[in-house]
Amino acid sequence: MKRILRLVLIVPPLLLLALFAGSNRQSVTLSLWPTDYAVTMPLALIVLGTAGLAFLVGGLLVWFGALRVRRQSRRADENIRLLEEQIRALRAQPPSNPALPPPTA
Repeated sequence: MKRILRLVLIVPPLLLLALFAGSNRQSVTLSLWPTDYAVTMPLALIVLGTAGLAFLVGGLLVWFGALRVRRQSRRADENIRLLEEQIRALRAQPPSNPALPPPTA
């Protein structure tokens, strides 16, 4: 079921990207205004490259934004581990004061 869902979610966008790249093969010249630098490349490459770069920048922003949450999670996991060790150690100790007084003769 998961495989079919993946195919349904991945194949249509990939098909659209392929159709877009095939439909926009004409060359476009991009230049940087204050300089004489200019590059000529297919329009599809420019648009898809820009979209890919935006995707990567967005992913990095999300990743850096989640650093604090991941750090807190690691600290919480470490605290849990230490507390579980303390519980095990306390359970292994014999009771220091018995609940009932010792029997008398």
